[in-house]
Amino acid sequence: MQKALSTPKNNQHRAGAAPPAPVARLRTGRVRRLAGEALQRFVGDRIGSTSVIAAIMFPVVIGGIGLGVETGYWYMTQRELQHAADVAVHAAAVRKRSGDTADGMRTAALYIANQTGFSGSSGNFIVNSPVATGPNAGDPDTVEVLLSQIEPRLFSAMFSNEPVDIGARAVAKINETARACILALSPSAPGAVTVSGSTSLSLTGCDVASNSNASDAFLMKGAATLSTGCIYSVGATVTTAALDLTDCDQPKEYAAAVADPYASVAEPVVQGTCQSKNVGKPNASTTLTPVENHPSGVAAMRFCNGLSMKGDVVFQPGLYIIEGGDFTVNGGSVDPATAGLVGLGVTFYLTNGAGLKLGGNTRMNLSAPMSGPFSGILFFGGRDQTGITHTVAGTSDSILQGAVYMPAGDLKYRGNSSTGDGCTQIVGYTVDLSGNSTFESHCEEVGGSDIVSSALIRIIE
Repeated sequence: MQKALSTPKNNQHRAGAAPPAPVARLRTGRVRRLAGEALQRFVGDRIGSTSVIAAIMFPVVIGGIGLGVETGYWYMTQRELQHAADVAVHAAAVRKRSGDTADGMRTAALYIANQTGFSGSSGNFIVNSPVATGPNAGDPDTVEVLLSQIEPRLFSAMFSNEPVDIGARAVAKINETARACILALSPSAPGAVTVSGSTSLSLTGCDVASNSNASDAFLMKGAATLSTGCIYSVGATVTTAALDLTDCDQPKEYAAAVADPYASVAEPVVQGTCQSKNVGKPNASTTLTPVENHPSGVAAMRFCNGLSMKGDVVFQPGLYIIEGGDFTVNGGSVDPATAGLVGLGVTFYLTNGAGLKLGGNTRMNLSAPMSGPFSGILFFGGRDQTGITHTVAGTSDSILQGAVYMPAGDLKYRGNSSTGDGCTQIVGYTVDLSGNSTFESHCEEVGGSDIVSSALIRIIE
């Protein structure tokens, strides 16, 4: 009997049949696994890219923030410097108005700047007078302060290693508001300006100023009368009911010192051939003519033992150097109707102990030069001539046009005099006034320098 052949169950093992289902399931799991790995790699790559970008951008962002912060700090520093410059230039202008030196102006300005926080340890601190640049360059009434401060970089150092130079500039101008025609320069003398006796003074368009800090820096007493614009005194004043102020209600006490208007004028060199001190004869007229060349460029004549004049003397324009004795007039005029001393464009320089002794019987018609190195100065006392008393007196028709300038001497203005319609300035270490005088001050018109008794300081740049 033929044995029947066995047949695989359900015919699933026949040759050429499709792979069993479990193989397909294995392939699907692998794909998922590979896809997961790829996704992980992709995500990993993306995180790495972001890190690179962040690494590149982070310094830029931080630098930008730092630059913004530093810019604000620089701006704040500049504003602080500008404030320091503004108050410093005002302080310098106050010192200039009082006639201080360039060093004095700088010292005052630097002190005030330091009070605002300016250290000056780095950078520059410069004071110029007059202003060196800008629309006000060369103006003699201006002062300029320039400040700068070097600031090191912080965050912004990634962009540049150069430190930042921050600067500020301020310009102040002194505007004259009042002028004087009498000034005492002493810083402490009692009665530095004294008006006494039967004096009757009428000062038109000008004030009286005393730089003394004494309790009676300006002293008025007796029957004296005085009419003036105002009185300016560093110290206190003593007055009477005979004081007439036309431009202010009362004297300006504890005011700023008034600048010496001729402080910058160089004293003339003492040189030349010595002339005889005795000039002229009673009842005769004599003319003096300077002919020697002087380093100042002005024709000069020198008197080595004082100058004593008799009769009428006419002085030709020039510089007259008087030393070692007094400048006196002994009268003897030819014609009582004419002046005993006449001179147009003249300057008398007194030095080496010379004193001015012009008596009350002297008729004078003298005027200072209107240009040149001694412009506006009629009588010029040496600045080292301390302890010398100068006396100026004249008849009622005497005219002195210019400055009687005795910065180191005590000046006694006596007798009667009138300036007509011109300029008479009295500047002394101390000034003692008596007699009857009429002053007017229009000195800028005749080559003189104003005695600025009051001034307004404004910051203009």
